[in-house]
Amino acid sequence: MMKSLPLPLFSALILLLAAHVQAETRPDHYQGEPAETLEQAVTNFSEYNAKLAELLAGELTPAALSEVHQLTYTLENALAKINEETAALAQTLEEVHVASETNQPQLVKDRGEAYLAVSRTLIP
Repeated sequence: MMKSLPLPLFSALILLLAAHVQAETRPDHYQGEPAETLEQAVTNFSEYNAKLAELLAGELTPAALSEVHQLTYTLENALAKINEETAALAQTLEEVHVASETNQPQLVKDRGEAYLAVSRTLIP
């Protein structure tokens, strides 16, 4: 007697197969501009958002869609770096918070200055 797969497992297998087929049929992927520093990420984020806005304001021809596709790689790289840096920034701010609660003025000053140096890269 042949056992059948439970419906949820069968559905999951179908979804995985579909995702694999879709990944194989997607257009070639690009590297995008690197975002090795927060400064570079913020610059690329600003510049490539402007490029995206310009493309979205026009007709989305196949050539324009190709440009959008290419520039999203740079935006993804920038966002990944910004997310990484803001997670670390949140930790630094928490250190300032705890140091202020526990009456550690030198630590507040040191970590506060570190926090401001990074945060001003995001928003001057």
